Amino acid sequence: MYGAERADSRALEQLESILRQVAEELATWRARALKAEGDGKRGGSSRGEGEGDRQLRGRVEAARTRVQALVSRLAFLEEQARETNGPNDSSGSPHR
Repeated sequence: MYGAERADSRALEQLESILRQVAEELATWRARALKAEGDGKRGGSSRGEGEGDRQLRGRVEAARTRVQALVSRLAFLEEQARETNGPNDSSGSPHR
């Protein structure tokens, strides 16, 4: 059972790391959007930012894909832990 707990822990650490990266990406994206909005109100130009936006969207989409894969992996590990614990485990959640 220790191996399954360790695998859960690794998957959770990976998920937390990716979520931190996504949060940083979103904060950057939000800051850029607020800046562009301010520039637009002042009549400024936001030329040249189109490529940066596309790159940022690509990075966010890649992070989203990694998060989805880790969530699927974590769900699999949780199911595997439930099967390993058998019907005697009344808690309904894997041990950590």
